Amino acid sequence: MSGRSEKKTSRIPGFYKLSVEERLEKVAEFANLDEEEKQLLLKQGLSLEIADRMIENVIGTFELPLGIATNFLIDGKDYLIPMAIEEPSVVAAASNAAKMARVKGGFVTDVTDPVMIGQIQITKVKNPFAAKMEILRNRKEIIEKANEQDSTLVKLGGGCKDLEVRVIDTMLGAMVVVHLLVDVRDAMGANAVNTMAEAVAPLLEKLSGGKVRLRIVSNLARYRLARARAVFAKEAIGGEDAVEGIMQAYAFAKADPFRCATHNKGIMNGVSAVVIATGNDFRAVEAGAHSYAAFHGGYKPLTCYEVNEDGDLVGTIEIPTAVGVVGGATRVNPLARICLKILGVEKAEDLSRILAAVGLAQNFAALRALATEGIQRGHMELHARNLAITAGATAEEVDRIVEIMVRERRIKMDYAKELLEKLRAGKL
Repeated sequence: MSGRSEKKTSRIPGFYKLSVEERLEKVAEFANLDEEEKQLLLKQGLSLEIADRMIENVIGTFELPLGIATNFLIDGKDYLIPMAIEEPSVVAAASNAAKMARVKGGFVTDVTDPVMIGQIQITKVKNPFAAKMEILRNRKEIIEKANEQDSTLVKLGGGCKDLEVRVIDTMLGAMVVVHLLVDVRDAMGANAVNTMAEAVAPLLEKLSGGKVRLRIVSNLARYRLARARAVFAKEAIGGEDAVEGIMQAYAFAKADPFRCATHNKGIMNGVSAVVIATGNDFRAVEAGAHSYAAFHGGYKPLTCYEVNEDGDLVGTIEIPTAVGVVGGATRVNPLARICLKILGVEKAEDLSRILAAVGLAQNFAALRALATEGIQRGHMELHARNLAITAGATAEEVDRIVEIMVRERRIKMDYAKELLEKLRAGKL
């Protein structure tokens, strides 16, 4: 896995206490960002000219906060994680979870080959099972036709590797569905897969005697998986009671789809934030994750938790990761390029490994908060901080106001203004 020099560490104590400019300097030093890249991060990195080329009917740009999660040790290497998200607590929670995971060596990851599925729907087939056999009998010809569409991908070691044929029952009768299994290398792969699916459609119509309708990539990327594992020492996470609380929370999610939806949403808080920051298709990754959670029957957690012989908590995750580091917005958007540089990734599989680690960290952090102090404390502190700043408090005044608001559980704008007045009048 590509990564940083062993001399560089993502463990930066007090990072959150630094000013924006000071944090950027730390990140720039870690990732070797030049002055132009630093200025893009400080200013509007996505120009209207570029935005107008990316989508239709552009009238402006819409920004999200871009934060850095620290402390991540993945496969023995340190990473700073760019995260684009509007929700408070997410970046801090990921950083804190990664810090706890470091005690036992951080995150260990694994990925499969970057194989995406292209679906070709064949309708009005008189003998669907006979058609299935005929398509499989001509597998070689179909694969060759698909690979003619992207010789560059094939030269890089990718391309259509195999196919599957399914007969499914629908409200309109039986349909034959062909899956092209395409190794897309370092791209997300939708365009390559869609082109191949369209190219083989006439041949499939001839072989099946049916009518081809849809020819499109599937976002259920069940063959393109990333896995991560981490051991959380019981002493580092709050002792035996915290371990038991997390296991109870996991058991709840495994048994109840209402809880499981929020459990998996917490995973995607981290995953989608990194996907957005790197210019990838977060809707595709979200769709793939949630459909994979339901793939084996029922809707289940994407993570798993166990307790080892030492009483430590062992967390694992398995998640589809249809992301790339070439093509699309990953190369067009200058901020996405900078975020990839901060990550130090060179291959799509590197990014997939990071996503799995971040997803596990985010989920662990949420479960630990829920099982111990409650999820609201971190949210309250950040909300109180936002209110204090909006009320006009300076950096020196904010901490004192936040402390009082959280202690008294009065997180309101009028109270923030009242406290600020008292503080400046010397009454606090």
